[in-house]
Amino acid sequence: MDLDRTTTALLTGLFDPRNAAAWEAFDCRYRPILVGFARNCGLKDDAAAEIAQETIVRFVEEYREGKYDRSRGRLGAWLVTIARYRIIDQQRRRGVAKVERGESAMVNLDDENSVSAAYEVERRRAVLREAIEELTTKSKTDPKTVRAFEMLVYHGLPPARVAEELGMSTHDVYLAKSRVAAKLRDIVQRLEQEYEESPGDWEAGGRPSARLEE
Repeated sequence: MDLDRTTTALLTGLFDPRNAAAWEAFDCRYRPILVGFARNCGLKDDAAAEIAQETIVRFVEEYREGKYDRSRGRLGAWLVTIARYRIIDQQRRRGVAKVERGESAMVNLDDENSVSAAYEVERRRAVLREAIEELTTKSKTDPKTVRAFEMLVYHGLPPARVAEELGMSTHDVYLAKSRVAAKLRDIVQRLEQEYEESPGDWEAGGRPSARLEE
């Protein structure tokens, strides 16, 4: 595991305002999740991007002030709580009633389970996107094999159509699906570990332990 990629390592780096790499990596990882979450709350693209920006900035401020308490929950729970209140505050400022959020609002902001589930869906999507990107750019997997998997699984195309468009047999399409799925499972499992904080690496109050600061 690349320790520079773990959430624990990123959070440790964020304590140093001069550590631009940690900030960039943290932002790159969590901004798409927050944007997706905000969209599922019924926000337009611009408003969703604004919420993501406000959430990340607020988190870093509170984190550096020692307000992030690892014992109270994982990082995702802290982030989604900030985002939730930012969205409610934005709606209040703009005079948007709950009933006016539109049919695109799939998250009940008054229901913590709904909020948590929506964030988790976006987090899993982010992990899968990163896994596919890694498989495509860093492995020796045939691009046509990956494309067959995407067309079959993500676009829901019939195997016969995938085979015809890619010049493969239907049998080869099924083999491609199986091979890519197996490789993705391994990558996703590693990425899931990288996204998790290590509880033993944190002291009360959210600061990294002395072992990490050495």
